Amino acid sequence: MPLEAVLEGLAIGAERYGIQTRVILDHSRRRSTERLWRSLELAARYPEVVAIGLAGDESYPAAPFAEVFLAAREAGLHLVHHAGETAGPASVWEALTVGHADRIGHGIRALEDPDLVTELRKRRVPLEVCPSCNVLLGLTPSLTEHPLPRMVEAGLMVTVNTDGETPLAAEYQRIREVFGYSDIDLANLARASVAASFAPAELKAQISVDIDRWLKPLRR
Repeated sequence: MPLEAVLEGLAIGAERYGIQTRVILDHSRRRSTERLWRSLELAARYPEVVAIGLAGDESYPAAPFAEVFLAAREAGLHLVHHAGETAGPASVWEALTVGHADRIGHGIRALEDPDLVTELRKRRVPLEVCPSCNVLLGLTPSLTEHPLPRMVEAGLMVTVNTDGETPLAAEYQRIREVFGYSDIDLANLARASVAASFAPAELKAQISVDIDRWLKPLRR
């Protein structure tokens, strides 16, 4: 099975490089509900899979998958949906209400709705923001015009991610250069990513220590 091949490769990488990973099964919104049920059954068979969620064209609603989302929660899986990327705030609201999202992929258009910003801030729902990808897809004219700084200033739980060919370290370097972010700013974004992850508590603690170690020499 393709999933087994992926898990085998990740296991080899973990042994070779010491990098721990978990898997989220994305489901295209254009696919059938029955297919998502099969993805849920598949996820339940492999402990390495920690979440399922919707991706793809946001013009296709999440409502038809509502029962699957409830079953996933009962099975102990997380829910992560792409929303507020190509569509507006209504897409994010649906991901929260119908989709019971633990995290939102992208969410860059949430700023268009002050009530949504308040709700996301209150719930501390992490947003997986991918600046370079958003520019590449024409969703924002340039990196300098990307809403990431405004999202941070609004008190949203912003995490920096890569949704394409850009290495994550390069993405951090770009936002440092474009937005004038300091080492402390970058460390705070990294801490948000750790908090938003579905990693075990001990791994989160270890990475948090590593972030502090990276930052302290730079602050001397």
